[in-house]
Amino acid sequence: MQNSTAFSQPLVMILTFGDLTSIKYLYCVFALLGYGVTIFANITVIAVILSHHTLQKPMYIFISTLCFNGVYGSSAFYPSLFINLISEVQAISYAGCILQVFAIHSYGCSEMTILCVMGFDRYVSICNPLRYNTIMSLTIVYKLIAAALLYSFISITIQIITTFRLPLCDSVILKIYCDNWSVVRLSCVDTTMNNLYGSLIIIVILGIMPVLIFISYVEILRVCARSSKDFRSKALQTCAPHLVSLSNYLLDVVFEVILYRYTPTSVPYAPRVFTSVNFLVVPPLLNPLMYGFKLQEIRIKIINSLFH
Repeated sequence: MQNSTAFSQPLVMILTFGDLTSIKYLYCVFALLGYGVTIFANITVIAVILSHHTLQKPMYIFISTLCFNGVYGSSAFYPSLFINLISEVQAISYAGCILQVFAIHSYGCSEMTILCVMGFDRYVSICNPLRYNTIMSLTIVYKLIAAALLYSFISITIQIITTFRLPLCDSVILKIYCDNWSVVRLSCVDTTMNNLYGSLIIIVILGIMPVLIFISYVEILRVCARSSKDFRSKALQTCAPHLVSLSNYLLDVVFEVILYRYTPTSVPYAPRVFTSVNFLVVPPLLNPLMYGFKLQEIRIKIINSLFH
């Protein structure tokens, strides 16, 4: 390896778009369409929830937070994708790359922390219905949201600081966007601290939090098992969107971690691109569509707002 003192952070990072540029204008249309639909769907759900007093309930406030995070994550990905597709050289400044790393990772971390507090909300609602309004007061709800977001932003800020200090020996990112591991792997120096901290974040996000949600749903199933059919039906209706969001997120992120942290070049290019963008494309689009159509109270308000 070359002497690390001869290297520092490059001015520009080169992204790997491969064959995507061969039909780049078609992908530009897909990018604009995907971004437009995602933003419209999320903003519509947020606006409907915020503008109707009857929706000022914990579950809907959490949903609006999830949708806001979807707007944030999509905005960290789509504009950069579009700019690079229409450019002759697919590149991003080092500062822009680090900013995108922060935005994408804080989005991904926040998605899980929000889903975790939503799981707690469903647990209290179904297992302690008589105490629900006391336990899940609006003050508590806003504190849970603040804690979920603060944890994500603080943990990712620490990660970015440990990455930013690294001198790099190369400037080629093996993705169509910047992520932390893609930058760290270019380092000229020992990255043990980065690897350990990154592994800690993965353990919390993909290990501890899903286990907490799983425990909540075990208790929910126990309550449903000894309840009436109507109660079970209502519980399923409110829990199903959360379970779909959680399953989709975990599946996307697990594939992303396995493919890019441990086997970054052993998978063909096309599947690598698909799996790497899935968690940035699918959840922000799926969540508002699913919650907007699945939950009757939101669906009715959306239809009334759009067509009346």
